[in-house]
Amino acid sequence: MFKINTQMNENEIAKIIVDAGLKVHRTLGQGLYEKVYEECLEYELKNRELSVERQKFISIQYESLQVSNAFKIDLLVENKVVVEIKAQETLDSFHNAQLLNYLRLGNYRLGLLLNFNSKLFKNGINRVINGYII
Repeated sequence: MFKINTQMNENEIAKIIVDAGLKVHRTLGQGLYEKVYEECLEYELKNRELSVERQKFISIQYESLQVSNAFKIDLLVENKVVVEIKAQETLDSFHNAQLLNYLRLGNYRLGLLLNFNSKLFKNGINRVINGYII
């Protein structure tokens, strides 16, 4: 099991998220709705004593205009890592752009795009750091 520390960095949190996602994927397999994977991943992360906010609305500032609920993050873990969950046959550039925007507008450094419809879970993981897809 992972050692829980309130001072974990984004990479340590991401490792726990990926491990939890792998467990969910192995248990449930492919073909379910995103909502199912999202709820199960939230459950796994909370069982690992991480703080998780699900379907978190984020507001943005545009010049003097405050745009309330400008976007909604699937999961925000430890207030540091954005997790966008998909259950799609294929991901395209829109999905990566969506996560890039969430990171930029929410001022987060690390995001994970997890596609639970991949036959191998590791092939469904896109990691985005400071605007770069890795």
